[in-house]
Amino acid sequence: MRSFIRLTDFNISDLLEIFEIADNIDKYPNFLKGKTVVMFFPSNSIRTRVSFEKGIYLLGGQSILFDPATLDKKEDIKDVFGYLQNWADAVVVRHKDINLLDKISTVTDIPVINALTDENHPCEMMSDLYSISKLRSSYLEDEYLFVGAAGNIGKAWKEASEAFGFSLSQCSPSEYAIPDVKHGTNLSKLISGKDIICTDSIPQEILNDFKSYQITKDIMQQANKGALLNPCPPFYRGEEVSENVIDSDFFVGYAFKNNLLRIQQAILIYCLSH
Repeated sequence: MRSFIRLTDFNISDLLEIFEIADNIDKYPNFLKGKTVVMFFPSNSIRTRVSFEKGIYLLGGQSILFDPATLDKKEDIKDVFGYLQNWADAVVVRHKDINLLDKISTVTDIPVINALTDENHPCEMMSDLYSISKLRSSYLEDEYLFVGAAGNIGKAWKEASEAFGFSLSQCSPSEYAIPDVKHGTNLSKLISGKDIICTDSIPQEILNDFKSYQITKDIMQQANKGALLNPCPPFYRGEEVSENVIDSDFFVGYAFKNNLLRIQQAILIYCLSH
């Protein structure tokens, strides 16, 4: 059994195997029958939690939910999971500290699946790239542009580019650059020649620094023909994206995230099968 903490822990053939499982998810009825997946999610999680819970249910499994704050206590994590693995077949964890997930994976024999940390968001990246692959057969040759600060989503796109081998650039004020990613500060110049435009919400305290980095319909028209806008939810109209671009054909649409369900099912199946 394997944990799923960083995309860079896998080679591209492993990741594409997960895509293949997702393509054939109907071949795994009741894969989780008799199995329990313990999940640690904060109360404000919506999309990732709902899709994991429903995915586990559809595979015939049981999910048990805890707040991730229950992991931040005096009891050693080795002792917590020494007991928990008696009953849990896998754990899904959303926690700010990726080092905690690493530690859990070293003290337990069951898979640990990363549902978001301050460093990355591997399930989200897998779902996005799977969805893009259904829209563009050239998705690994396409030019990707991330517009935003060096937060967990920007770092997650960097991790995805390293794991899958596609070209990634970032556009932001220089003080928000992601280390070791091609970077520029001129949005109109940098968006030229790009195929996939990704954004993240901007923290309120630095919003003013990004006032000239909003993705609008006019800006998207400067990208390659057929370019897609993939904003990471929650997005905010009038901040990182304009009202008119979200209501345009550039926006990948709400159904784009529907694949979170089958990709997260596929990740569970992969991790429990290897």
